[in-house]
Amino acid sequence: MKDVAYHRFADPELDEFAGEVDHTDPFSQEPTASYEAASWTSPEVRTGFSIGELVPTWDADTPDGSWLQVEAALVLADGSRSGWYVMARWTSAEGGLCRTTVPGQKDGHAEVHTDVLAVTDRVRAVGWQLRAVALRPLGSTATPRLRSLGAMASAHPNGPVEPSDRPGEGSHVLDVPAYSQQRHRGEHPEWDNGGASWCSATSVAMVLDHWKAGPDEAETAWVEPGNAHPQVVHAVRAVYDHAYDGAGNWAFNTAYAGQRGLRGFVTRLRGLDEAELFTAAGIPLVASVSFTRDELDGAGYDTKGHLLVIVGFDERGDVVVNDPASHELPDDDEVRTTYDRGQFEQAWGRSGGLVYVIHPEDTPLPPHPRPEQPSW
Repeated sequence: MKDVAYHRFADPELDEFAGEVDHTDPFSQEPTASYEAASWTSPEVRTGFSIGELVPTWDADTPDGSWLQVEAALVLADGSRSGWYVMARWTSAEGGLCRTTVPGQKDGHAEVHTDVLAVTDRVRAVGWQLRAVALRPLGSTATPRLRSLGAMASAHPNGPVEPSDRPGEGSHVLDVPAYSQQRHRGEHPEWDNGGASWCSATSVAMVLDHWKAGPDEAETAWVEPGNAHPQVVHAVRAVYDHAYDGAGNWAFNTAYAGQRGLRGFVTRLRGLDEAELFTAAGIPLVASVSFTRDELDGAGYDTKGHLLVIVGFDERGDVVVNDPASHELPDDDEVRTTYDRGQFEQAWGRSGGLVYVIHPEDTPLPPHPRPEQPSW
């Protein structure tokens, strides 16, 4: 993954609420509601390369029935720009708007694939722009807060990461708790067919508890008694995308981390050398992989798309992970696994080295080895 760049706008200031907007939530039993809106539009961000994919992420609070619509547009090489694509309708609260992406958006420039804006092959996009529209019930005094809005642009949707045989930062393993998604098989089938599919939310729950930012007993009191990991079920509800019908929406997962007081965003890393910089700095990474059973020794299963946590590296430079698929066994003790460095690079490369970066604001990110084209 040669060309990738991430840019974040901190503390964007919404304009004044005004007007009247009617919206009907297609996933709710509530009737059409009226809202007033406030918005913020980013400057154009030029990447210096042709964009293949754009993944926006945000950090916001939307109290008392308010919600956020995140939109993206492309800047084209000829100086023109695309229209706006709705990337999310999202809220930090439960019981109001149903969080969702908006399928069916496709034109001659791009197509929305759940959490990704995929640029049409024949189009040369060299930049992007984001817009956040906050909506609150008409007559409400709710004050949504947009703490950050950003996006990761990459040249290709996937491709090999840069290989490395060196141990890099040396042996180090972070103390991240291990949770098996398999312990939730059959639970809440209305959310992504139940726990066997909850790799993303389970990985995020592990990272949140590592940072001591997970929900407490009062927050998870609604979860059925005796549940193995109520914080995982809590995370699934908070990241579930109704249109996608799943808990694996990348941006919804990092936005949930933002609700918990952390900073979260999606990006791509160029290789495990860069991943080692994060774990050496104390920051675990949620990584996207895919592989067949014979391509990743010790996994014991096949996957077309899976999320797990990179927690460190051993003395050989192999990758130490918390893999919530747990060899398809419902056992937390099976979650901590070490994967061969070269095999893991191949599996991770199928997502183009995609990761969730989740950390407290007072835990600094490592210096970027390529400051001329930073991906964090």
